[in-house]
Amino acid sequence: MVEKVLAESLSTAEFHGAVRGLEPVVAVFDCDGTLWSGDAGSTFMKWSIDTGLVSRETTDWIDARYRGYRRGEVSELTICGEMVQMYHGLREEEMRRAAREFFASQIEKNIFPEMLELVGELKAKGVEIWAVSSTNDWVIEEGVTRFGIAAERVLAARVQVVDGVVTEKLLDVPTDEGKVASLARVGIVAPDAVFGNSVHDAAMLGIARRAFPVNPSAELIARSAAEGWPVYWPASVAPRGISSK
Repeated sequence: MVEKVLAESLSTAEFHGAVRGLEPVVAVFDCDGTLWSGDAGSTFMKWSIDTGLVSRETTDWIDARYRGYRRGEVSELTICGEMVQMYHGLREEEMRRAAREFFASQIEKNIFPEMLELVGELKAKGVEIWAVSSTNDWVIEEGVTRFGIAAERVLAARVQVVDGVVTEKLLDVPTDEGKVASLARVGIVAPDAVFGNSVHDAAMLGIARRAFPVNPSAELIARSAAEGWPVYWPASVAPRGISSK
């Protein structure tokens, strides 16, 4: 409902105009909920179970852990890591193949055309673009190919792969302040523009020359209102009464 929207909202023209006016050199994008609707991380977990990609033992374990997360008993950082570790023992080639099939069948249709257009315009201008996500790197690297973002510009939850086999050793889980830390490790400490949709992107939004909350969660709307960050909703997810035109 409109009356619950506390932050200033931008139309698509205003949103794109604000990004252009910034003339960014470096732009950073969260992925789930920002470049496309929905949570590819939890959806891939469920898809992996439904398609038999993981064993019954792994299914029972991650199901219990995810239920604990939903009850607030398992932290965001922990569950994001475990949702990558659950694939240990599988071959990376198998994970890449699964990610391709999953993204094409489950997520590609949810890509926001307004964001696809924006990223394309920024790339054409030579802007350095990074994708940062707490979803596993196989899914995110596959997904951002649609936006022309190279795998080496992806910072996502990932584990070590040894001799082509996925292990349980976590290498990175970019969420909350961890997104800022992941960016810092590649030398990005003050990006010009940051785009994110949830409170778990707030720390990353906070280091930008300008923050752009996109399709914001209720918690991020409140944070945006406090920080003075105008928010943007793509047409397919705009609340009733909010025009994205």
